[in-house]
Amino acid sequence: MPLDQYVYFALSSERTTAREMTALLGVQPDETKVRGSRIVEPAIPACHQWKIVCREPGLRVDEQIALVLDRLRPHTDRIAGLAKRMSDEPGAGSAARLQIVRYYTAADDPGEDSQVGAEEKPNLFGWHLDQQVLDFLAATGATLDVDEYDLTG
Repeated sequence: MPLDQYVYFALSSERTTAREMTALLGVQPDETKVRGSRIVEPAIPACHQWKIVCREPGLRVDEQIALVLDRLRPHTDRIAGLAKRMSDEPGAGSAARLQIVRYYTAADDPGEDSQVGAEEKPNLFGWHLDQQVLDFLAATGATLDVDEYDLTG
């Protein structure tokens, strides 16, 4: 069964923009996002997001997480301070999140799921969080969110 997956670490805030987060952290994000307000007048952004992302194919989730956190660990104290400040905003939940997204898709070729050549393909189904990852999540107050989607039809 083919599998597409990616991971990202995000900081989110209703009040602090991604540009401000970048300035406070000294780290350029891979992606930013502004989710719009449901109110038309006045249109106030509902959420600003700052993200470090790994979409590298062929890597297990834990390998993708390691690449993201290798970039973030030198900035753990600043990330933790900013995440706490944003989480303390009125009505805010956790400002920091490690997100794992996995899409299970149907094989394009009927023989694709066969064992032929399986030793050449990486096994993406197993993954774990080591103590360093757990320590980073604890230090930054981040939540872990895992989304899995079955697109096999």
